Amino acid sequence: MVKVTPKIKPVVTRKKGKEGKKSLASEDVEPFHDLESGVSDDTSTQNCCIYRVPETIRAINGKTWYEPRVVSIGHFNYNKHERLQVIQEHKRKFYSILVSNTQKRLGDLMEIIRPLEAQARGFYSEKIEFVSETFLKMLIVDGCFILELFRVLGKERQPESDDLSDHPISAVAWAIPYFYGDLLLLENQIPFVVLKKLYKNSKMPDENYPLSLLALRFFNKVMRRSDEELKKMSGLLNSSLHLLDLVRGSFITPDLDQPPKEKKTVPVIYCITKLLKTGIKIKQREEADSFLAVKFENGVIKMPKITVDYFMHSFVVNCRAFEQLHKQSSKHITVYAYFLDCLVNTAKDAEYLYERNIIDSYVGKNSEVVQFINKLGKDMDVETDQFYLYNFFEKVKQRYDNKWKVQWTGFKHRYFNTPWSFISLLAAGVLLVLTFLQTYYTIYAYVNPK
Repeated sequence: MVKVTPKIKPVVTRKKGKEGKKSLASEDVEPFHDLESGVSDDTSTQNCCIYRVPETIRAINGKTWYEPRVVSIGHFNYNKHERLQVIQEHKRKFYSILVSNTQKRLGDLMEIIRPLEAQARGFYSEKIEFVSETFLKMLIVDGCFILELFRVLGKERQPESDDLSDHPISAVAWAIPYFYGDLLLLENQIPFVVLKKLYKNSKMPDENYPLSLLALRFFNKVMRRSDEELKKMSGLLNSSLHLLDLVRGSFITPDLDQPPKEKKTVPVIYCITKLLKTGIKIKQREEADSFLAVKFENGVIKMPKITVDYFMHSFVVNCRAFEQLHKQSSKHITVYAYFLDCLVNTAKDAEYLYERNIIDSYVGKNSEVVQFINKLGKDMDVETDQFYLYNFFEKVKQRYDNKWKVQWTGFKHRYFNTPWSFISLLAAGVLLVLTFLQTYYTIYAYVNPK
């Protein structure tokens, strides 16, 4: 039995309208206080894509990266943590706004979502021990919360703060920075098909864009990409499995290299310190649409900028877990993590990337960045037919293995790196020439005496 809480008073909607709207909202909020958990007869998980992260994976990066900090979404974290109950109460207020604006009752939403129930249950990797009504109500309240959050914070033009003074978002403003990360946790998902159905049946007159674009605009507050770029990618993401899959897919742009069709040996490249000694340089690639778009041209590794902060750390860790558990998924994030792990072995390697504005770090010292990167690349299990950077690795390796270039680069690094080393080399050269001339004239005078 879920804990019974006091009745919530009606809240003011975005569009202050008729009293009928308010009573409709409050009338439908009450059933959420009486959710009963039970055992479902459904055991289908053949289409699962929302996984509980195994302990073996949690142990690598730490279990906190897979657990919500302020809001629970979906089945795995439902009523799991006491600290999440604060936002759980506010979810119902967000729900009441959506039903008020759409003039739909709980029963209407239940019938809209009911045809998706079997499919939604199959999305979870574990049997869902909720009876039908409880499961559908959970999907509805979580889905309405997400959609209302997106509508307030994901619009191209943000509403004025005065317009939100009566909105429940004002009471949870402190939690907004945490929402971005929590909504992209692998265990904290509901099926995207459910969100799309709710969005379709609650659209406002000005919402002439797909849910995928609205979602990307919401997460863009922490990812900072152009709106044109988001529009270009959103059309390819309408069949996403859940929000984590959607945002992950937005970085898998069409310009990325394709993996080889046949399986080969997984390639290896050396760390930055060793690459520099062979003349290979690393520069920021400014024109790229995705941090995954790494290129190697004319002896230069070109890397798009990546911000190493709490959000990106959480996002990449959960993407790696998803790619590892979902066999139908591509392995782009996993391969990129392996690439970073190859490049960065020491704090000096991380400092090189930081100085060239390739890594923008908010996690602490360079040694902490190294630790984060090395954990990301640990226990990689990817075949080369999923290794999108295979040709890139091969080119770098061929350049590194060119012995003549290695020796010449080492010579330049030793004698032309600073003015003093060059002067020393020049002085040694002059001394060598004078010694040679002196020896030559001595021998010449001996062979040809006057």
